[in-house]
Amino acid sequence: MSTERGSRIPRRGSKGTRTREALSEAALWLVLERGPAGVSVEDVTDAVGVSRRTFSRYFGSKEEAVLDGFRADCERINAALAARPASETPLTAYRAAVRSWLADPVSPAWHRRDGVREVLRLAEAEAPLRAVLRRVLLEGEAASVRLVAARIGTDPEHDLRPAVAVGSGAATLLAATRAWVLGGPREALPALVEEAFGLLATEPPPVETRTTV
Repeated sequence: MSTERGSRIPRRGSKGTRTREALSEAALWLVLERGPAGVSVEDVTDAVGVSRRTFSRYFGSKEEAVLDGFRADCERINAALAARPASETPLTAYRAAVRSWLADPVSPAWHRRDGVREVLRLAEAEAPLRAVLRRVLLEGEAASVRLVAARIGTDPEHDLRPAVAVGSGAATLLAATRAWVLGGPREALPALVEEAFGLLATEPPPVETRTTV
């Protein structure tokens, strides 16, 4: 698979954070260039110039390294969600958090990072990548549910509202992402997300069915 390296998340923070990001970036591009079967953990550590022990400090597998940017994206969405005004309803707050993440000029979202669409396509065909991606997204969603529950002062284990609100928002984001992955301009993701959330907001209520005796 031929890819070009361009926009990426800038490396900031501690040495450990920069090492983690370097390993993730190396794993991503090696897998896109060679395919998952053609890349070992040693290939990744050699590319960064660190030991296998250092790799294991951050990741349990090469798939986790490849997809670590998605874990960081979930954290950014949740940071934006935590900062939303308390007056907003949970779904409105989640939508605004996603919008903030997509527009962030410092840490580029998926449509402004090279390799993201390619790795999402690859995950559709490669079960190990797909499994890790699903786990990463579910963990991010669970964190969102806890944040929403805290916003409205409820227990998410006994109140369905946080899970329903976040589940609806996350599913809407993924629906837009699937359409984006299938084709069209790379910069189209924010518009697709807005369209998808608009469809969610205008979903008509179910038609009542009457039973005749």
